[in-house]
Amino acid sequence: MRITNKIIQRNNLSNINTNKIYQDKLSTQMSTQKKINRPSDDPVIAIRALRLRSNVNEITQYYSKNIPDAESWLSVTEAGLKNLSQIMTNMITQCTKGSNGPLKSSDRQIILEELRGLGDEVYSTGDADYAGRYVFTGFRTDTPLSFMKEEKGLKYTITEQLDNTAIDSVTKVKTGNLLDINSSNYNDPAMAGIDEKDVDSVECYRIRLAYNNCLEDGTNVKIEYTDSSQNPPVKVTWPGNGVNITTKHSYEDPYTEAANDDDAVIYVPETGELLLGKNRYGELMGTKDQDSSPENEAEIRVTYEKSDWLKGDLRPEHYFYCTSQDMNDPQAKPVTYNENYLDVKAERQVIEYDVGFNQTIQVNSTADECFQHNVGREVDDIVNAMQDVLDLESVKAKIEEIMKSFDTDKEGAANAADIATLNKQLDAVNKALTYAKEKEQKLFEKGITTFQKHLDDANLCITDCGTRSRKLSLIKNRMENQKTTFDTLKSDNEDVDITEVAINLNSAELTYNAALMATGKVTQSTLINYI
Repeated sequence: MRITNKIIQRNNLSNINTNKIYQDKLSTQMSTQKKINRPSDDPVIAIRALRLRSNVNEITQYYSKNIPDAESWLSVTEAGLKNLSQIMTNMITQCTKGSNGPLKSSDRQIILEELRGLGDEVYSTGDADYAGRYVFTGFRTDTPLSFMKEEKGLKYTITEQLDNTAIDSVTKVKTGNLLDINSSNYNDPAMAGIDEKDVDSVECYRIRLAYNNCLEDGTNVKIEYTDSSQNPPVKVTWPGNGVNITTKHSYEDPYTEAANDDDAVIYVPETGELLLGKNRYGELMGTKDQDSSPENEAEIRVTYEKSDWLKGDLRPEHYFYCTSQDMNDPQAKPVTYNENYLDVKAERQVIEYDVGFNQTIQVNSTADECFQHNVGREVDDIVNAMQDVLDLESVKAKIEEIMKSFDTDKEGAANAADIATLNKQLDAVNKALTYAKEKEQKLFEKGITTFQKHLDDANLCITDCGTRSRKLSLIKNRMENQKTTFDTLKSDNEDVDITEVAINLNSAELTYNAALMATGKVTQSTLINYI
């Protein structure tokens, strides 16, 4: 076959172009530092790159965003729980001081103020937040644990799910008009007749609700439980089944009525108490869970209403099945919260973060685990008992001051009747003080046990939080190693070796230049040169 100059030229141009394409490829790799510029350059590398990039992005999300967020949430939670633990420890210390022996009025006043301050601080701690999200309120991270201001007319219908451990006893010291005695009225007919017979102490059973100052309409109070003595167990509702719930105010002496009426069920709206006679107490204490049934027969449900809220009161939607309605807005519709809580198998509001491939970790502790209503209610009981003692001591001091004034009175015989009256009143005060101090002592001792239980709950939450933090630390280390591994694999798959590319590019340039020189010499020779 004859090889013409045209063929030589075409072959040279084709080879030069191929070399130029190769040089362009190396130049592109040099500038982008990537092996391929488009999927068609190498489909295998392209597919592998998509997979590795997806893995790197996912690990980066876990390592750089989710894990730090989870660490911060756990850190804020743990700090709040440790503060709660310290508060509980201080409460136990104050109760121990109060139970160790007789207290002076000044000591009692100090303990009272300490307990009040600690009680307020408990729920303030529960309002801790992370980046504007409240950490102890479950899914409602935009709603604080407690009311930030006073609310009037926001009516909640609350259903508390209790058991018979919520039933305890309460002592009430009856003082009559004793606390009203002063220097100007001690010898008035209404006061002059006061003596020891007017002072008494009664004890009855009660269910202490989560809130006090509830709505006064006792017809809206309902108790539901399962009578386990029947076969099969029977659902019982009060009012109903021959039982009425009557409303009595605290000034109407409902405690004596409950102590004397075995069938009584009395609702006291001011204190948020349901007082029980012996028979009703026995019925509720008889509730127990049947292992053979999926239901919880030991549960006692109490439904009641409350509409006036003070700053610092715990919001019911974080604890109970409840409905709320703004009574100040006629167009407002009721809002229902936590309806699933009535289900035995209902799960609480757990917040989890994705921190690894198919791996999550819980970051929150819910308020019902640690910031419980019983803390504040127990503090209220102790503070009220201490205040009763302080009030009686104040009355006693007033009577003794009046009696001292008679010592310097020249007409002592004329004051004999007054002195006799004051002695009877003083005897009544001393008797009331004996009862009140005995009640105070019992509440201090009970408070040590109660606050210790809450301290144990707080420490358990701290332990759980610490366990999650340690687990998260291990996951973080593993994610860091995986991120390094996948970054290396991604780089090996996509990135070029700059040194090798630079050498190849220089070689391609030399080859290109040599090809141009050779082609120039070949194209200079033609058939005419030999004619």
